[in-house]
Amino acid sequence: MDQQKGILLESGTNELEIVEFGIGNNKFGINVIKVKEIINPVPVTKVPHSHHYIEGIIELRGEILPVVDVAKALNFPPSDNPAGDKFIVAEFNKQKIVFHVHAVTQIHRISWKQIEKPSQMYQGLESQIIGVVKLNGQMILLLDFEKMIVDINPESGINVNQVKKLGKRERSNKKLVVAEDSPLLRKLLHDTLAEAGYENIEFFENGEDALRYLQSIVETGRSIESDVQLVITDIEMPQMDGHHLTKRIREDDRLNKLPIIIFSSLITDDLRHKGEMVGATAQVSKPEIGELVKKIDENIL
Repeated sequence: MDQQKGILLESGTNELEIVEFGIGNNKFGINVIKVKEIINPVPVTKVPHSHHYIEGIIELRGEILPVVDVAKALNFPPSDNPAGDKFIVAEFNKQKIVFHVHAVTQIHRISWKQIEKPSQMYQGLESQIIGVVKLNGQMILLLDFEKMIVDINPESGINVNQVKKLGKRERSNKKLVVAEDSPLLRKLLHDTLAEAGYENIEFFENGEDALRYLQSIVETGRSIESDVQLVITDIEMPQMDGHHLTKRIREDDRLNKLPIIIFSSLITDDLRHKGEMVGATAQVSKPEIGELVKKIDENIL
């Protein structure tokens, strides 16, 4: 997609582009970085006993890809006009998936600052929404595609067994700061990192809150090393994304020695250079929690 080229060249601007798509009368968004291409629907081969979100499989240039019926996953009725439907071919968490939607309308470039976190009142832990964008008097809901995939295949999520395979672990009193906007992933990270011996963790739901916390430590005159030994950050977060957080830490003389590990579903060969440009110490693709623990060990033990 040519639209990607501009934003792929920059890093740490705290902006993103979203593809707006429709399901029924609702407008939703997906980060352009996850989108490989958008195609017209092709015949789908049904697979017996598959998850009810899975419509079936298609072949695209020699690859067999699963098709997710997004309307079904959101409990929405099927399309009124199937001929106008679209297939969004996406890649994240090191896998390719096709999302069947009812319409694809346009691409918007926005700042993470424009994305509001959904309220607990209508969200809850099981929500499929990671953010709400108000644009031109309308609301675009950003869907949690990673969670949708974990609902379909729990094995594709963060798995504590990967950590158990590392064997008996020493308890460490080293303190970690984690920026991760998904409540589900914060809980999984809490449990798996505790299993790995890291129990002293401060969690934040976006980069801005994490940065403020780090700045508050050094503003009292203490050195950051005495309080925090390592930062782990997601990339996609409301208010401030992980690339911008990394850039801000590296630009601050009082904080720039902190090791920073980017832990995100967006770590691909194409995107690794973005993390390198802003000064990440290491980058690990979700859901490779065993690899994340190894990188933490390498940097602080």
